[in-house]
Amino acid sequence: MSEQLAIHGGAKVKSIPFGTGRRFGEEELQELREALEQDTLFYHYGAKVKRFLQKFNEMYGVKYSVATSSGTAAIHVALGAAGVTAGDEVITSPITDQGTVVGILYQNAIPVFADVLPDTYNLDPASVEARITKRTKAIVAVHLAGNPCDMDAIMAIARKHNLKVIEDCAQSYLSEYKGKLVGTIGDYGCFSTNDFKHISTGDGGMVTINSGDEEDYTIAHAFADKNYQRFDTKVNRDIHHLAPNYRMTELQGAVGIAQLDKLAWICDKRKEYGATLTAGLAGIPGILPPAITEGSASSYWFYLFRLDTSLLNATVDEFVAALNAEGIPSIRGYIPQPVYLQPMFQKKEAYPGTNYPFSLSDVSYDQGICPNAEAILQTSVRMGISEFYTADDIRDMVAAIRKVAAYYRMPGRS
Repeated sequence: MSEQLAIHGGAKVKSIPFGTGRRFGEEELQELREALEQDTLFYHYGAKVKRFLQKFNEMYGVKYSVATSSGTAAIHVALGAAGVTAGDEVITSPITDQGTVVGILYQNAIPVFADVLPDTYNLDPASVEARITKRTKAIVAVHLAGNPCDMDAIMAIARKHNLKVIEDCAQSYLSEYKGKLVGTIGDYGCFSTNDFKHISTGDGGMVTINSGDEEDYTIAHAFADKNYQRFDTKVNRDIHHLAPNYRMTELQGAVGIAQLDKLAWICDKRKEYGATLTAGLAGIPGILPPAITEGSASSYWFYLFRLDTSLLNATVDEFVAALNAEGIPSIRGYIPQPVYLQPMFQKKEAYPGTNYPFSLSDVSYDQGICPNAEAILQTSVRMGISEFYTADDIRDMVAAIRKVAAYYRMPGRS
């Protein structure tokens, strides 16, 4: 007989609080103190943003990167550097944050959503290629929750059709694809340092320039700073095209320097805990752990698994409620619905009162265009992972899922 669930009055699996820790300490304070003692907080005059980028470049093995005010800004900078402009189409994932598509629309380009694979939750290369038209200019590959996309397939498609590839690495620090760090494979890699990422500077981001080409770097650097070109002591304000102001401050750069020193430990713990969860959930009827892309290593910004409700006498929401009652915080899905089902896309109204730039294309945002993505968001359960968790916390998470799954298992199903 199955153990009584906590939601029905039984004992909770998780009775001891999850492990916690402090993200910031004396190291960040010292860097901030030095930043303030410079008597400037402007990146061009100070040393902190430059040092932050130097450390990041060394860690990732790239020659050039550009600092930005956010991860959203990083993607916009990459799009601008890639030459994406009005009427172009950019293919991306429907399971992502709004920040992935903001820059596309600000360039007056049109987001096109390809479906995802049912087990990795990342772009399905076959769907990507099927979405390509004469207007397609770039692919934004989102490495969701730290799990790398199938970059060999995506890069092959891009080279075949002469497209730029931008990697959205906001959730995938130190994730690896076939021995390469994600963010170094496409033409550009985009990272976020907001407070909800592996490392935090409050807000901020970076763009890697993977061509190693100085002109490419110059274009990206300028695009993040109103198309001003600030190099050495010279500033060129001869503006030919529109660009935003996405500068990172010296305060953000200072915190980032100290945070980078902690990044390897953070990602190693998350990799360990994510792998332990997957191993612990293997073979449970009705539970489908995420598949990691072949030849890859995920740094698990969060943990998302699916339910096969045909094997369970419960809905996803009932399963989630039971898990929460057992002391394991969880929610259904990552986002409520695919990005293309948001009102902005349904109305094709990025700017109030006009259908521009959607009117430049006949792209569809109908329900059903990405059936895997829609199914994933309706059948998945999201749990947090923290580098401050303990091994006991992970065991409790596995135990709670096993307990709830056993209770709801359909008779005769296995």
